[in-house]
Amino acid sequence: MLLNLPHRQFLLLLTALLAIEFVVLAIAPHDRKDWMLENALVVLFVAAMVATYRKLTLSRISYFLIFVFLSLHLIGAHYTYSLVPYDEWFRAVTGSSLNELVGWERNNFDRVVHFSYGLLLAYPVREVFLRVADARGFWGYFLPLDLTMSTSMLYELIEWAVAAVFGGSAGQAYLGTQGDEWDAHKDMALASLTAGRAAVAPARKSSAAATPSPRIGTPASPRPISTPHSVPASVRSLKSPK
Repeated sequence: MLLNLPHRQFLLLLTALLAIEFVVLAIAPHDRKDWMLENALVVLFVAAMVATYRKLTLSRISYFLIFVFLSLHLIGAHYTYSLVPYDEWFRAVTGSSLNELVGWERNNFDRVVHFSYGLLLAYPVREVFLRVADARGFWGYFLPLDLTMSTSMLYELIEWAVAAVFGGSAGQAYLGTQGDEWDAHKDMALASLTAGRAAVAPARKSSAAATPSPRIGTPASPRPISTPHSVPASVRSLKSPK
C-alpha cells in the first residue's frame, strides 16, 4: 500500500508525481498569463516546504492531502478555473451531465477546490500547530479553522488585487467569478465549513476511542427503575443486592 512505504520514499514519489503533473500541465495552458499567476503561490509554497523539511517533517497523510490539493489546483491553472471541462469528462465516462445531476448552472470547479482547501489542508495545518506551538485541546481545533478562514480571505483579497492590477482577460480569468457577485463569500464559506468539519473529526475519533466498549461476558449494569413517586435519598443510597 502507498502509505506503507518508508517516509522518504513516499515523499519522493509524491514529489515526482507532482513534478510530472506540473510539467505536463505547463504545456499549452489555456491562458499563459493566468497559469503563471495561479502557480506563483504554488512555487512559493513548495519552496517553503522544501526549505523547512528537515526541521518540520510532516506525516504521510499530511503530505498526501497536500499533494491531492495541489494536483487539483494545477488542473484549474491549466484550463483556468472557470473553464475546466469536468462536465465533459463526466459525460464521456457516464453518458450524463454532472451539472444536470446535481443542479449546477455554472462551472463549479473553483467551488470544488475551495471546498477541498478546507477539507484537505485542515489536517496538515493542525499537525503544524500541534508540533510547533503545542496547541492542544480547544486551540488545537480552533487555530486550524482560524488559519484556514483567514488565508481563504487573504486569497480572495489577492484575487481582487491581481484583477485590479492586470485587468483585461488575465485579471478576469484569475478572478473567475463567472458573474456571481457573491463568489468570494461563497468560496470562503465553503473553505470554512469543510475546515471546521475536518478539524472536529479528530476530536470525535479521540472521544470514540476513549470510550471503553463493554467486554464480552461482562454483565450489563442494572438500569434504574423509574417510579411515579419520588424516592427518598436514604433509599437511593442503598446498593442493589448482588
